[in-house]
Amino acid sequence: MISPRILRALLFALLFSAVGVSAQTLADRLGYPPGTKLVIIHADDLGETHAVNAAAIKALQGGTINSASLMVPCPWFPEMADYAKSHPEADLGLHLTLTSERVYYRWGPVAPADKLPSLVDENGYFHHDWDRSPRISAKEVEIELRAQIERALAMGVRPTHLDSHQYLLIMSGKELFDVMLHVAHDYKLPVFVTRDWFAEHPYLETSLGPGDLVLDHTVTIDPEVPPEKWVEFYTTALKNLKPGVTEFVIHPGFDDEELRAATRERSTWGSAWRQRDYDFFTSDQFREILGREHIKLITWRELARAAASK
Repeated sequence: MISPRILRALLFALLFSAVGVSAQTLADRLGYPPGTKLVIIHADDLGETHAVNAAAIKALQGGTINSASLMVPCPWFPEMADYAKSHPEADLGLHLTLTSERVYYRWGPVAPADKLPSLVDENGYFHHDWDRSPRISAKEVEIELRAQIERALAMGVRPTHLDSHQYLLIMSGKELFDVMLHVAHDYKLPVFVTRDWFAEHPYLETSLGPGDLVLDHTVTIDPEVPPEKWVEFYTTALKNLKPGVTEFVIHPGFDDEELRAATRERSTWGSAWRQRDYDFFTSDQFREILGREHIKLITWRELARAAASK
């Protein structure tokens, strides 16, 4: 008879193998040879302001930024919903949003606020962050996630994937990640998860199943990188890219009066930050690096097709 300890180890190994194969064979199932470097250039926060929308749309049409996700609770979401309806081929997911981090530019939930007491402040907005808020209710999170997806569908958006604003649903523990995963499964949508996160958040790996997509790597710029090192950071990251599927999470926007007002309380992910992201990823230099390093751009739509063909 197998001891419970050994049985648990065997089950964990089986799960690890299933998830690992899912990640390792993404490039294979897309038809690329071993060693191919595949990249999604993914724009976050669409719907937040018009300046963010305008920059993302221009970049998407240019082809080098090839994926994005929309913040349903934000004031400028309807503009992106209209774009999604008129551009059904665009690779647009939903950036599931449960905080309103700016000081003067705020938004609240899609579901009725009185059904979500742990998610909103005394004014009915989402909390700035979860550091000082009461314990977040997983049940209320699920209500709001479903409300955001249903609103997007009702307004003509057909999302290709789900991800989490500020990574809150990824990094806040197993209970909330499992809620996100459960909702994603119900709507048959992949969730942005990468193996880079497994070491620090092992519950991600144990929650995922063999049918879930797992990307290999992710790259996003750090607040510690000074503006004059922006191009160097991205250039180095691209030159040192590992084989497999990597998502670059970026935040394009136009550094105009609207975006400066909305983000004025701090420079991180502010208007100048977003202009720098836009400038690099729409530049000839970026295109040249892609060619020189033999990097292929792919989308969540392609990944979903590969998973479906498994």
